[in-house]
Amino acid sequence: MILERIRKENDIKKLKWDELDVLAAEIRQFLVENVSKTGGHLASNLGVVELTMAMHLAFSFPEDKIIWDVGHQSYTHKILTGRKERFTTLRQYGGMSGFPKRKESPCDAFDTGHSSTSISAGLGYVEAREILGEDYKVAAVIGDGSLTGGMAFEALNNAANLKSNYIIVLNDNNMSISENVGGLSMYLDGLRTADFYNELKRGVTNTLQKIPGLGSHIVSGIRKTKNGIKQLFVPGMLFEDMGITYLGPVDGHDIKKLYRTFREAQKMDHAVLVHVLTTKGKGYAPAEKNPSKFHGVTPFNLETGTAIKEKEKDSYTDVFAEVMCELGEEDSKVVAITAAMKAGTGLCKFQEKFPNRFFDVGIAEGHAVTFAAGLAAAGLKPVFSVYSAFLQRGYDQIVHDVCMQNLPVVFAIDRAGLVGSDGETHQGAYDVAYLNHIPNMTILAPKNRWELKAMLKFAVSYDGPIAIRYPRGDAYEGLIQHQKTIEHGKSEVIYEESDIAILSVGHMMEVAEQVWTCLKEKGYSCSLVNSRFIKPMDTEVLHELAKNHKMLVTIEEAACFGGYGEQVLNYVAEQGLNVKVIVNGIPDVYVEHGSITQLREKIQLDADSILGKIEFAWSQLS
Repeated sequence: MILERIRKENDIKKLKWDELDVLAAEIRQFLVENVSKTGGHLASNLGVVELTMAMHLAFSFPEDKIIWDVGHQSYTHKILTGRKERFTTLRQYGGMSGFPKRKESPCDAFDTGHSSTSISAGLGYVEAREILGEDYKVAAVIGDGSLTGGMAFEALNNAANLKSNYIIVLNDNNMSISENVGGLSMYLDGLRTADFYNELKRGVTNTLQKIPGLGSHIVSGIRKTKNGIKQLFVPGMLFEDMGITYLGPVDGHDIKKLYRTFREAQKMDHAVLVHVLTTKGKGYAPAEKNPSKFHGVTPFNLETGTAIKEKEKDSYTDVFAEVMCELGEEDSKVVAITAAMKAGTGLCKFQEKFPNRFFDVGIAEGHAVTFAAGLAAAGLKPVFSVYSAFLQRGYDQIVHDVCMQNLPVVFAIDRAGLVGSDGETHQGAYDVAYLNHIPNMTILAPKNRWELKAMLKFAVSYDGPIAIRYPRGDAYEGLIQHQKTIEHGKSEVIYEESDIAILSVGHMMEVAEQVWTCLKEKGYSCSLVNSRFIKPMDTEVLHELAKNHKMLVTIEEAACFGGYGEQVLNYVAEQGLNVKVIVNGIPDVYVEHGSITQLREKIQLDADSILGKIEFAWSQLS
C-alpha cells in the first residue's frame, strides 16, 4: 500500500504523480474503516482528502502553517503528518483528538473546534511572521458554512489590507452541518468558473503595465472603479471587491489543479482566496447520500452505514423536539430559531409543521440572539435552540439585547454539561457561569424527561429571559412519581430527612439518586432535593434545610466557578447559616475527550467519588 510509505510530514512529496490518486483512495478506505470503529466526523473528512493532499504537496511542514476552521476535517492532515497509527484511539479517552491540537503535533498550528475563527487566527500568524522577519506560508481553510459567521467577514476585512502573502481556502461543499442558508450560500451557488476571468485579468494587467509612465496608474484606476473589468465576467465578485484576489472555483478532487493553484497563490504579495469545490462524504456511498447523517457518527456497520448501537431511549433532544411541536400547535406565537443545527437540536419536525415559524440563521449565534430579541420585542415567543458551547458566542447579545430589555426569549441549551468525545471545545461547562450573573435571567435544569417538558411549557409562558439547560444523551426516566408543579424559583424536595442534604442540579439527579441510595444503605439520614431553578436560587429551602442538616452537598455538571454550588456556598456564608457546604462540579480545567463515565471519574463527579467526599467531610464534623 502506498499509504504505508507515509510515516511523517512531507513524505507525500516523495510519491510520483500517478500514485496520488491511489493514495487518495487508500486514505478514504482507511478513514471509513477506522471511523466505523471509533466514531467521529466522517463526511467532512472524506470531502477534503485531495484538498489536504494538494496542500501538503504545495506547503512544507511544520514550517508552513495551516489553520483548519472548526478542525473536524483535519483527519487526512493527521494521517499525512505521522499520526496514522493513533487512529485506533481517535476521540477515545487519552487518545488522539478529533480536532487539531498543538500539543499533538507541531504540524497543528492552532487549536480549533468552533467555526469562523480560522481567518482571524491565520491573519495573526501572517502579521507575526512579518514583525519577526520570518519566512513561511500561512493558509486558513474555511468552509462555506463557517463563512456565514460574522467573525469571518471581520477577518476578511482586515486581510484585505495585507501587503504580504496570505492564502484563504474556501472549501465549498454546500454543507455545514445542515444545508447552508442565506445570501452567501446563494452567492456561491451562482458563482461560475472564473478561469477565463482570471486569465483575462492577468493578461490585461500585464499589457497595461507595459505602457511607459501610464500603465501602473491605469491598472490602479481599474482596480478602484466599481465598474471594473471583473464585473463584466463574474457577477458581484464579493472577495475582489473587498480587495482580496479570487482564484477559482477549482475542482477540489483534482490534485494537480489544486497543487498548481496553490503554487500560484503563493506568488501573491497580498491576501488571496482559493475557492475549492468539494463533495462532502465523497467515496463512501452512504455518506455521499446523506452527509448530514455522517457529519458526526457513532461506530457503524461498514457495509450498510447504520449505527452498530441502535438508540434505545429518547434523548433530551428528542423530548425537546416533541414538546416544541406541541407548543407550536397550542400557540401560533411560538417560533423556533437555530444556528445551522436544525437536526442536531431537534427542530426538523418543527420546521416541517411550521415552516413560516422556523428560522435557520446559519452559523451566526450572536445574530440569532439579537434576532430572537427583535422577534420577542415585536410580540412573538422565540425559542433559540443551541448547544451550550456555541451559545457562549452570543454572550454580549444576551446581556445587551435580551436581558437588558427583559425580553421573553427562551434559550433551549442543548449539550449542557459534558459531551464526551468532542472534547474541550464542545463541553457545555460554562453556560451557568456566564448566564448566572446577568440581571433578569432565569435558569432552569430538568431532572428527567417529564420535567423538561414541563419546563418548556413554563418557559414559553414566562415574561422574561429564560434558559433551560439539558444534556446530550438519553433522557433520565427516574423519579416519575415526584412531579410537582413548577413554581418560579422553587426547588422540589424529593426525600426529606436530616443531617445530609443533597441538592442536585438537572440531569445530575441520576447520579445524586445513586449517592442518596448509597448513603441510606450505609445508615446515614439524608435528604434529596431537586434544585430546579439555578437562578433565582431557592433561598427559602436553604434556610429550612439548615435547621436540621449539618451538611449541604451540591451536584452539578457545570463549572464550579460561577455555578450553583458556589451560589449556595456564598449565600450560606453571607447568612451565617450553621451548615457545611460541599460543592461538586466541573473544576477549573478544560476537560478533554472521552466517554462521559470516564470524564466524570477523572474530575471526581461520579457517584463513588462524591460519596467518598461526603463521608470524609462527615467524619471531620463528627
